[in-house]
Amino acid sequence: MAAAVIWILLLVGLLAGLGDTEAQQTTLQPLVGRVFVHTLDQETFPSLSEHVDVPPTVPITYHAHLQGHPDLPRWLRYTQRSPHHPGFLYGTPTPEDRGRQVIEVIAYNRDSFDTTWQRLVLLIGDPEGPLLPYQAEFLVRSHDVEEVLPSTPASRFLTALGGLWESGELQLLNVTSALDRGGRVPLPIEGRKEGVYIKVGSASPFSTCLKMVASPDSHARCAQGQPPLLSCYDTLAPHFRVDWCNVSLVDKSVPEPADDVPTPGDGILEHDPFFCPPTEATARDFLTDALVTLLVPLLVALLLTLLLAYIMCCRREGRLKRDLATSDIQMVHHCTIRGNTEELRQMASSREVPRPLSTLPMFNVRTGERLPPRVDSAQVPLILDQH
Repeated sequence: MAAAVIWILLLVGLLAGLGDTEAQQTTLQPLVGRVFVHTLDQETFPSLSEHVDVPPTVPITYHAHLQGHPDLPRWLRYTQRSPHHPGFLYGTPTPEDRGRQVIEVIAYNRDSFDTTWQRLVLLIGDPEGPLLPYQAEFLVRSHDVEEVLPSTPASRFLTALGGLWESGELQLLNVTSALDRGGRVPLPIEGRKEGVYIKVGSASPFSTCLKMVASPDSHARCAQGQPPLLSCYDTLAPHFRVDWCNVSLVDKSVPEPADDVPTPGDGILEHDPFFCPPTEATARDFLTDALVTLLVPLLVALLLTLLLAYIMCCRREGRLKRDLATSDIQMVHHCTIRGNTEELRQMASSREVPRPLSTLPMFNVRTGERLPPRVDSAQVPLILDQH
């Protein structure tokens, strides 16, 4: 009971301290169709180290949610490898997400149990500059998602990809973990990574090298377990191990034809000479069908019952025929057993009949004495036929 009271007091104090703390507010400006990455660490939460110096090895975890909701918006994700690593909020907003969104983030110090929270005001707007109709997505198997979210690895990937996509400026559009696409968790072996999908866009057309990688001939070679066709040098290796069989190219420069919208009609079918439905239905009497459905099974069941009763009750042979078919010796034997049984039952029910001498204790059948005969058991043969 005392322990429960202590835990309640600690929880009340924690909530009171959290309510008294003034939330820090940071304004960010994500762009529609561009990847957004925000790092959560001790630098973004300076209130964790206001009173005491927090070493960088202290485990800290974060919890983020949309203001007024228990979870994040659909376009935003959160990941953190362990409490000793920084957390990341990342995602790509869609045109439906334009506007203002407030994200509340709570940081927990796992050693001192200190908590602090922060508001992230996201002002989602449209990007400036030309459109990026040419988009390519690569599966990088040598990295996890939190390894490419910082700006340095992302810039290194775009720089290396520039050797394959020479013309135009490349921009990062989306980063997705392979586990979110149905990938399997790798075995805990050194060098095994979860994998990450990186989507890149550009205003310039695809290079010949990328078109060859995504050609049907390359897909046919991948289906046979062979490497795809790559006519240029792989500038992404060895820092990024790309699965070239999982490269997809999307060209949005040519607008897709609009679907034909069906025109609503008046709801009346046109005259068709091959389809002439009846205008009037003739009246039918279902009494006969109902009687046939009910009476026929009942009659069949009644006939089967009568047949079974005749077989079981009317075709019995009788005791006289059975006795005549039985031999006299068997009958005499049976009658003798039955008579003896009745006699024994009468004797058992009568209390006046004395008990047989053979059933009395300490009775010798040969001499009739009450005491057992004094016979040396050593002189008695085990088999009586031997003497």
